[in-house]
Amino acid sequence: MRAFKRWLDRSLTAQAVMIFLLGVGITALFRRNEHPVWWAIQGALYTAVVITVLAVQRRRLSRVIGTGPRGIAALNHKIRHREVPRDPQEQTAMRRLVAEQLKQMERAGRWLPYWLGLMVLVAVGMVALGATSGSLAIPLIFAVGVTALCSWVPWMRRRSMDRCRYMNSALQGQTQQVS
Repeated sequence: MRAFKRWLDRSLTAQAVMIFLLGVGITALFRRNEHPVWWAIQGALYTAVVITVLAVQRRRLSRVIGTGPRGIAALNHKIRHREVPRDPQEQTAMRRLVAEQLKQMERAGRWLPYWLGLMVLVAVGMVALGATSGSLAIPLIFAVGVTALCSWVPWMRRRSMDRCRYMNSALQGQTQQVS
């Protein structure tokens, strides 16, 4: 499982395959009456859009950090496992990565309550529509999924912020030891 996660973390091709399969599966669930070729076409469209966005983000982050996608994946792995790099160049890249991630999470944190509120509002609306139409099974499943997602997102954000803050303080400690 670790090898699969690492392969998925480092390879844009692996991410594209996973997104395509998920896109086709989700499209097949919601559009059962359409031909499977349309499922594949829509899955390919979803994959193209998402991979384009991911590639642009990776490229921008690579320029800011000063290392390639594999280097960023290795640094993210070290952040997750709280491993402080010994190499000064790697420490510099780690500082940039941590600063960039903290900046992005703080910027996104301003809008998080609004997004979560909107998602809960949509889930409540789906349950209300299901109750009026007499079909509650799918809206309730959707509401439970949205509730789980709305609970998971802040938990993961808090966990990621803690990891980045830990690494930031650990790197500050390394800098003070060297001085």
